[in-house]
Amino acid sequence: MAERVKLHYFNGRGKMESIRWLLTVAGVEFDEFHLTNREQYLKMLNDGDLMFQQVPMVEIDGMKLIQTKAILNYIAEKYNLHGNDIKDRVKINMYSEGLMDLMEMIMILPFSQNLTTKLENIQAKAKERYLPVFEEQLKEHLFLVGGRISVADVLLMECTLMLEEKFAGILADFRNVKSFQGRMSRNEAISRFLQPGSKRKPQPDDVYVKTVKEVFNLNISFQ
Repeated sequence: MAERVKLHYFNGRGKMESIRWLLTVAGVEFDEFHLTNREQYLKMLNDGDLMFQQVPMVEIDGMKLIQTKAILNYIAEKYNLHGNDIKDRVKINMYSEGLMDLMEMIMILPFSQNLTTKLENIQAKAKERYLPVFEEQLKEHLFLVGGRISVADVLLMECTLMLEEKFAGILADFRNVKSFQGRMSRNEAISRFLQPGSKRKPQPDDVYVKTVKEVFNLNISFQ
């Protein structure tokens, strides 16, 4: 029997949340090991577990993987969530990386100053740069690429929910994206993940921010 996947990260969303989403859709059970102090992080460094001194780190198939994109790609390939051929995969990767760029803007908000300006910038970019791309692609397609669910669809679902948490009604002018969100929410695994008590993490709070700063010995804010 294969060992359960192990996730090493903070008890919060961050870059690990997309990995939680994808494993959930793939039907993979996982255990979480939360960083709560700097000593745990230093031990991982000393043990050689973090190639570039970064988390998330995922233990899967006898490997200790880092770098979010690499982890997502591995899971997508392993569980048939990466398209039908090489052309599908490059399209999926383009959509996925765009979504990760947008979500990262939201992820750093709890560590940022000038929140009003940053929120306005994120909203403008979401409505002018990112959402129109997905609205157009979903005009005649149920999924983004290849006629079936892929990692890009999972990331789009996660991203739209994050946007709605910050900007109520942001999808009002993007009906195809909103319809897509509704279809995805009826996926059995996603439906369970959206219920209280699942492994989905809430929005970051002060405890999460304090823990991240203490573990990484940070005393900075993004301007």
